[in-house]
Amino acid sequence: MSSCAFSTCKLHDTLLDHEFICNKPSCFPKHLVHLKTNRISANLSCLKISPYNSSTWQQTGRLQCRALDVESNRTFLKGDLFQLDDVIEAQQFDREILSAIFEVAREMETIEKKSRGSQILKGYLMATLFYEPSTRTRLSFESAMKRLGGEVLTTENAREFSSAAKGETLEDTIRTVEGYTDIIVMRHFESGAARRAAMTANIPVINAGDGPGQHPTQALLDVYTIEREIGRLDGIKVGLVGDLANGRTVRSLAYLLAKYNGVKIYFVSPEVVKMKDDIKEYLTSKGVKWEESANLKEVASKCDVVYQTRIQRERFGERIDLYDEARGKYIVDRNILSAMQKHAVITLEVDGDPRAAYFRQAKNGLFIRMALLKLLLLGW
Repeated sequence: MSSCAFSTCKLHDTLLDHEFICNKPSCFPKHLVHLKTNRISANLSCLKISPYNSSTWQQTGRLQCRALDVESNRTFLKGDLFQLDDVIEAQQFDREILSAIFEVAREMETIEKKSRGSQILKGYLMATLFYEPSTRTRLSFESAMKRLGGEVLTTENAREFSSAAKGETLEDTIRTVEGYTDIIVMRHFESGAARRAAMTANIPVINAGDGPGQHPTQALLDVYTIEREIGRLDGIKVGLVGDLANGRTVRSLAYLLAKYNGVKIYFVSPEVVKMKDDIKEYLTSKGVKWEESANLKEVASKCDVVYQTRIQRERFGERIDLYDEARGKYIVDRNILSAMQKHAVITLEVDGDPRAAYFRQAKNGLFIRMALLKLLLLGW
């Protein structure tokens, strides 16, 4: 009987025996496995059903899977399927996949700089379905697709100008749109909407931000930028500043930073928008040191990176008083910049400083998104 190998040691920790038999794919825990088309992907690893396993399944009604004692030195061969069907949350990635994605991003940078683009995605269509306003993320994805030879179908402010305004459910919208395109990039105002879309669609879905939930592609480009700017990810100190309660970017970034060794995170925010307990508990469970502080200048003096998010007016609803209480409290100006070691983020006053990495960060977003589109549609 054929077997399929998990090339990760993480899943082995959850299995007392090295081999188990499943009567049908749906026997996998729902939180661990997501079935889409002819692949099964797991958050912790990837199970690929080979033609041999497929025939075994048809003949016997059973699929044999074997968890191997493999060190964390996976290789990603050209032509192999990407380990993920969708990009929904930062927890999907591990260090090895991140490093491999960053390598592809560097290849995309070469394509963008040395030529007018590539035609590897010629014939593919991408739909950008944005229920919230966006400039950088939407244009970054659309530019990425076009630079790889693909085409774009787009709707901006779909909350008002799509069938959602007539009462169409998200699931029905996704079922309709997937008939027109090969991949969906979606931004939504509700946390968890991207996961709902991915569970509905039979094509890849990329989460471009779901309310106060997550923004995984932003976190990917943030980590990629930090590595390029500093030269390492292990042992760094990062200050997360601003609206930490509602900022989906800082949530996703915290999840990714937890993959690296010796990282320390400082949370600096007004009281009304402090980082939520679920992120702090997750960091603690992963052995990541974190500290809350009200003193931005002191934190800046200790950090390799200061990551600033805006206070998000749209997340406060009718509580304008809370928004007014929070905004304008922490600004990275020259006074803060004088205390910093490496980088500064935000405010026009410091744009000319070489440590201000945010415009380079935005450009890196193009390369990361080119890499993700290539991987999701074509594989490694």
